[in-house]
Amino acid sequence: MNKIDTTTDSFVVAGQRFTSRLLVGTGKYKDFEETARAIDASGAEIVTVAVRRVNLSDPSQPMLVDFVDPKKYTYLPNTAGCYTADDAVRTLRLAREAGGWNLVKLEVLGDQKTLYPNIVETLKAAEALIKDKFDVMVYCTDDPIMCKRLEEIGCCAIMPLAAPIGSGLGIQNPVSIRIIVEQAKVPVLVDAGVGTASDAAIAMELGCDGVLMNTAIAAAKDPIKMARAMKLAVEGGRLAYLAGRMPRKMYADPSSPLAGLI
Repeated sequence: MNKIDTTTDSFVVAGQRFTSRLLVGTGKYKDFEETARAIDASGAEIVTVAVRRVNLSDPSQPMLVDFVDPKKYTYLPNTAGCYTADDAVRTLRLAREAGGWNLVKLEVLGDQKTLYPNIVETLKAAEALIKDKFDVMVYCTDDPIMCKRLEEIGCCAIMPLAAPIGSGLGIQNPVSIRIIVEQAKVPVLVDAGVGTASDAAIAMELGCDGVLMNTAIAAAKDPIKMARAMKLAVEGGRLAYLAGRMPRKMYADPSSPLAGLI
């Protein structure tokens, strides 16, 4: 049985090497215990944390770090809930002071209905954070031109959406994602909009370096089983990409040779 060689098939973000290409969020679960079980089942090494929504420092309240060990997982603070560059930059500076985190996920939202990125504010925040020596993984639209610009200013990973956050619609613009992957010199990870395992597999088959998801696992009827399904889907999609799919054809091509038929 062929397996992905995780000793060689890995990706690097800001100098850190990771073998799991599935990144997961920590929100929307019924409690921290379920969160921990789902993350374990997913095999993820990187977990995102909404700095403005999760208790990271008040020991009198339940704390994520008591269930998800920051020594085992790489915490990725994010700016979920921020709608301006200033708010996003302030939030991540506070996160660095509180936990020493330098690798961060930037997202600056445009409105509450679509949760699409405000690209103007995202670019502004990214420039300020990079100047402040942060390693910035950036949530953005699936616009190849803007993705290239974010890479050029120094973002260490580009994270285009597949579809609106929490929508579960899957990859809506595979051509754009493929162009972004082909032109990028830093990791490209699909972020937002994945709904089920086949969506994750498609992202990986397009050549993405990884997939980040939260709602697709947390909102499933059985989050633990879905976490396991996503792990396998990411691995399967990656292996299919490395194998190289057969060419598409307009007409049938028999599996068995026609020569020698009786």
